[in-house]
Amino acid sequence: MRILLVEDDAEVARFVRKGLQEAGHLVEHAANGRDGLFLAASETFDLLMLDRMLPGGVDGVRLVETLRGQGNRTPVLFLSALSGVDERVKGLKAGGDDYLVKPFAFAELLARVEALGRRPAVDVPSTRLKVADLELDLLSRTVTRAGRRIEVQPREFRLLEHLMRHAGQVVTRTMLLEKVWDYHFDPQTNVIDVHVSRLRQKLDKGFDKPLIHTVRNAGYMIRAEA
Repeated sequence: MRILLVEDDAEVARFVRKGLQEAGHLVEHAANGRDGLFLAASETFDLLMLDRMLPGGVDGVRLVETLRGQGNRTPVLFLSALSGVDERVKGLKAGGDDYLVKPFAFAELLARVEALGRRPAVDVPSTRLKVADLELDLLSRTVTRAGRRIEVQPREFRLLEHLMRHAGQVVTRTMLLEKVWDYHFDPQTNVIDVHVSRLRQKLDKGFDKPLIHTVRNAGYMIRAEA
């Protein structure tokens, strides 16, 4: 199998890569989340093996969520020192297929790898989201509308990404608080309204058709129709 290993610990990476290669697998290695996301999104692998905590601005959970949002269904095995039940559940809910806690026996790792590798090949997914003439590039973290570059802040990018992944659907305040702000409670502030208003100013001002719509008493929606 062709396996992508995303692991920032050089010693662990050497150990895992050597063992997998000796077992007959082809292994590509990325030392941070950003490079891992680029490789996973632009090339075809039979299995992704990811650490949870990664440098580069993209951790393991975020990496998997991004890939799953693009329709990439390549099996994912998390390797992590985060052993708590809540952490394992978080990894699996993000889109992981299996979760192995460090330290581990290589024999068990190999058995899990080979079990997860028995999956059909998948198509290479797109690294862009598009709604009408609005495009969001997940790798370069850029936003354009009608070919014009639009500068957005990191939180605005995450907000827009979530709306675009659910284009044509109502996205509730609760969903946005959890997915964009990582809040699992309502802070009773207008933080969402403020950020949506800023996005509207940047995305819709100067264009005939607005893309971001408020659904009264429900939430927000991004769609091409007025």
